[in-house]
Amino acid sequence: MLYKFKSKATPDLIMLGPDAQRLLKLMGSDAPSKGIFTVAQQPQVMAALEAAIAQDEARLAQISTQRRLDGSEDSGATTSDAVSLKRRAQPFLEMLRRSMAAQEDVVWGV
Repeated sequence: MLYKFKSKATPDLIMLGPDAQRLLKLMGSDAPSKGIFTVAQQPQVMAALEAAIAQDEARLAQISTQRRLDGSEDSGATTSDAVSLKRRAQPFLEMLRRSMAAQEDVVWGV
């Protein structure tokens, strides 16, 4: 399933279902198939997503440090193989910033 996020202030943002659902959950949305982030909600939504990114970055740094200390950096899958939450969320954060500046809502599934 694809999600298409729309705002009059930005081009549409299309994401794969699992990625979009993860971001929506982190931002506190309880309506994953369709919904709206109003201009009034956008600061809280951005703060929630930025807090989740900071927490994920700290977790990845801790894993990297532990692997270095253990000498196991080269064994198995690395955390750098996956797309980080920061990288995954960046287009959505930019959409929210631009939508807030233009006083436009962000909608999906409509």
